[in-house]
Amino acid sequence: MTTRPRAQSGMALVVGLILLALMTVMAITSFNIGRTSLDIVGNMQARQQAITAANDAIQEAISTIRLFQAPTAIFLNPCGSVANTRCFDLNGDGTDDITVTLSPTPACIQAQTIPNAALDLADSSQTGCATGAAQTFGIEGTATGSSLCANSVWEITAVARDPITEAEVTVTSGAAVRVSTDDVGTTCL
Repeated sequence: MTTRPRAQSGMALVVGLILLALMTVMAITSFNIGRTSLDIVGNMQARQQAITAANDAIQEAISTIRLFQAPTAIFLNPCGSVANTRCFDLNGDGTDDITVTLSPTPACIQAQTIPNAALDLADSSQTGCATGAAQTFGIEGTATGSSLCANSVWEITAVARDPITEAEVTVTSGAAVRVSTDDVGTTCL
């Protein structure tokens, strides 16, 4: 008696196709998760670069006397024709990557004249603030005892935009600046 091989029912092929389909779905899902993670990291990097550019523009504004002498035109070489705008080329390719605008115009929100008695005349940076007149304790028409300098508080807001990634951030900073009392009268509240 001869035994005949049993006929195959094709189960191995069905199981193989199901496993192949599952592996394909897992590969596509892994690719999409990786791509999404890369997009998130790229967006975080673009945002951080915009924040850094905004902070750099604020530091540049604070470090110049144009902040309190001409707050509407702080940067010497503005980006384009827009006042208080600074452009940053981050990768050195000669193309501006981020545009930062000081908007609204930096504003002096508080100023207080420094009394002569509060100055440290041993500090050479403060001797220019001192006046030679002594206090006369409220006698009308005499010197007030105020120095030639004032402490001012400024609010500066920088809006940074990256046109490629469309990242946009707003950074607001406060700064204390010692200014001449002449400048206080023209730029402070």
